[in-house]
Amino acid sequence: MTRTLNDSLAHAEPGSQVTLQGWVHRRRELASVTFLVLRDRTGLAQVVVAPGTPVPPEETTVEVTGTATANPQAPGGVEVTAPTITLLTEPAETPPVELWRPTLDTSLPTLLDHAPVTWRHPAQRARWELAAASLRGFRATLDAAGFTEVQSPKFVESATESGSNVFEVDYFGRPAYLAQSPQFYKQQLVGVFERVYEVGPVFRAEPHDTVRHLAEYVSLDVELGFVRDHRDVLAVLRDVVAGMADGVRRWAAAAIKRLGVEVPVVPEEIPVIGFADALRLVGAPEDEPDLAPEHEREIGAWAKAEHGSDLVAVEGYPMAKRPFYTHPWSRDDAAAPPRPTGHAGWSNSFDLLFRGLELVTGGQRLHRPGDYDAALRARGEDPADYAAYLQAFRHGMPPHGGFAIGLERWTARLVEAANVREVTLFPRDLHRLTP
Repeated sequence: MTRTLNDSLAHAEPGSQVTLQGWVHRRRELASVTFLVLRDRTGLAQVVVAPGTPVPPEETTVEVTGTATANPQAPGGVEVTAPTITLLTEPAETPPVELWRPTLDTSLPTLLDHAPVTWRHPAQRARWELAAASLRGFRATLDAAGFTEVQSPKFVESATESGSNVFEVDYFGRPAYLAQSPQFYKQQLVGVFERVYEVGPVFRAEPHDTVRHLAEYVSLDVELGFVRDHRDVLAVLRDVVAGMADGVRRWAAAAIKRLGVEVPVVPEEIPVIGFADALRLVGAPEDEPDLAPEHEREIGAWAKAEHGSDLVAVEGYPMAKRPFYTHPWSRDDAAAPPRPTGHAGWSNSFDLLFRGLELVTGGQRLHRPGDYDAALRARGEDPADYAAYLQAFRHGMPPHGGFAIGLERWTARLVEAANVREVTLFPRDLHRLTP
């Protein structure tokens, strides 16, 4: 008999035979009857079991064949009666947490230590359903805009960006590194496809033990050619974030309801504040090279109060704080902001804050070979060390730019999680390498 999913049971003809498969979510034994609640990927179903009939322990995988029977108090208004229960595995051991409870009242370490089991909880899995729907929205938006999905190597010969925060590995007897980002490759592929994106893991050996950092996370990378400056990049980012939000509404409505999530309404144009103005807004010194987390929260609150927006872009970060491939400030429709003391200049770059937390870094890149040569030498580096990367620019590259979104950070802000690990399937950080 064809399997009936739990969310389709409500449409079964009363009196018809149905076959369900899933996990024993809960057993409720009353004086005259026993209820077995079955869980599958679509939700819960109620099975009525005669007194004295053995019922497998919770989390055992089973097949249930019985009669679809109307009952307004059952999930979907239909339950299964006169069932035959067949075990599909050995009886399950008692789970580390009570998965049938509406909420998981347990510590984060317990959740993470037992992640293969705790992710089964409906409220837990709803968090990843939001992430998965966001990914669908991300891809759908870019596919419709003429982008090509690409995949880049995760073993690289040198660090993607200057610095030592890389994981070194033995690559057939010689050193290699896990990629910090697909930055170099997505830029090179702009010379092939003009518009590219990638969804994949990135690795950062940064010794941060905070609620917002991971050593491995999913990066949603975008790069596009023939831009005028970073504002063109920001416009595409706006559409992408709107597409992700729409994807959540379209494909994860049940998860939104279960978690009580407020999905952001993305404005037609994201509010923008200059870096120097942002420093003044939060009362920070004018020579501050970056925004601190508390500054991001203040700017996020300002954007909500002044513009009614959960999103705000801060543009024109100091060049000294940006990677060598960042294009210097070049907007011709507005005067460049005054340079604060100690800064080498402003950049055509931005950070996008979402509910008071940095979500995206993006901007325009250099595209002329001579500019790369000068930028690397200014930082005391030899352009020859980047020969494989720079060859694309010697053969003609358009003005281009891009951005990267951390999937886990996006999801964490959606559900307003206190720790990014709460929405990461199997987090990797300073202390955790299992499960």
